[in-house]
Amino acid sequence: MQILVLNSGSSSVKYQFINMETTKVLAEGIAERIGESVSLFTYKSDGYTKKKAEVKLSDHENAIAMIIEHLLDKEHGVIKSKSEINAVGHRLVHAGEHYSGSVKIDDDVIRVMEECSMLAPLHNPANLKGVEAMLHLLPKIPQCGVFDTAFHQTMPPKAYLYALPLEFYTDYQIRRYGFHGTSHKFVSQLAADHLNKDIKDLKIITCHIGNGASMTAIKGGESIDTSMGFTPLEGLVMGTRCGDIDPAIPLYLMRHKDFSLDEVNTIMNKKSGMLGLSAISNDMREIEQEILENKNKNAIQAHEVYAYRIKKYIGSYTAALNGLDMLVFTGGVGENMPILRELVCEDMDFFGIELDSKTNDQFTSGILELHTESSRVKILKIPTNEELMIAMETMRLLNYK
Repeated sequence: MQILVLNSGSSSVKYQFINMETTKVLAEGIAERIGESVSLFTYKSDGYTKKKAEVKLSDHENAIAMIIEHLLDKEHGVIKSKSEINAVGHRLVHAGEHYSGSVKIDDDVIRVMEECSMLAPLHNPANLKGVEAMLHLLPKIPQCGVFDTAFHQTMPPKAYLYALPLEFYTDYQIRRYGFHGTSHKFVSQLAADHLNKDIKDLKIITCHIGNGASMTAIKGGESIDTSMGFTPLEGLVMGTRCGDIDPAIPLYLMRHKDFSLDEVNTIMNKKSGMLGLSAISNDMREIEQEILENKNKNAIQAHEVYAYRIKKYIGSYTAALNGLDMLVFTGGVGENMPILRELVCEDMDFFGIELDSKTNDQFTSGILELHTESSRVKILKIPTNEELMIAMETMRLLNYK
């Protein structure tokens, strides 16, 4: 079975075409700047890479049509007929409380996504453009969707309710939803499989640390709490997002410093986090370079705040889980920044968390065990693969073996 996985953003479409018998990515790339005067298109298959070619893509349907065109290309394509695309799997963001698992896309799913667009105004409309484009281009090919929020629908009310008037939840659906669910589910299952354990017997904390970052407490394979909330702004310090702050701060800025609503929103989402704290960059590679090479005080301080927030969530989630068996680092930063993992795990022996510093410093691909022999908690670095997870869920939904 061969599955086309699409991640449709507001002005981009990322894609992978995967052979599920081997889980090999046959082709991948991205269409960017959709709707602008000049768009960019990247395509990569075995032995061939087309890097950021300048093209004209007026909408998402044009972009996806170009993806299919390249898959069919006589010289560098990987299929001879559209019929070789057996199914399409979409990364979808928000389904509110409607779905707790992956779905076959039909009229009801589209209706739910439209209904939940007010909860994810940047993402759901863009996701829908990808779905609708496929309905026009390949109407007979089944489509499935994996929602970022679905994995977290197992959280109990004590974890997802905010201490606001109850009608804010019942009437306006204001609650913790959580995001990155596909990644958290994927790496937690991979961690259990790697150590030959049944996930139903495990207490796991997964740390998806990238420019956007979140953590999840997983008990018996189910999410019981997660750091992102009503929006992806809550929780950890991120590249440009502030994460947890006193909610009176935006009110103070608006009331006493004459900031507008839009200005405060921009500050919290785009000018805060590591960018704001370090006054250097939101790119953790640049922060790390400043720490290691220049001993930059702002970079060191920002990094300490960043790691301390992760450490606090580990403590609270260990309490919520009543113990901890595995701690998993994933995401671009979680996988590739040893000094972050070291700072997070420092002085955590009370919880049974003991990091092996020599192993931690290794830059190897694949799964890496980072714990010492005496550590009660297994610490793992696991590369996430949301596209493969979406393809696997698509295959499961369609009953392919």
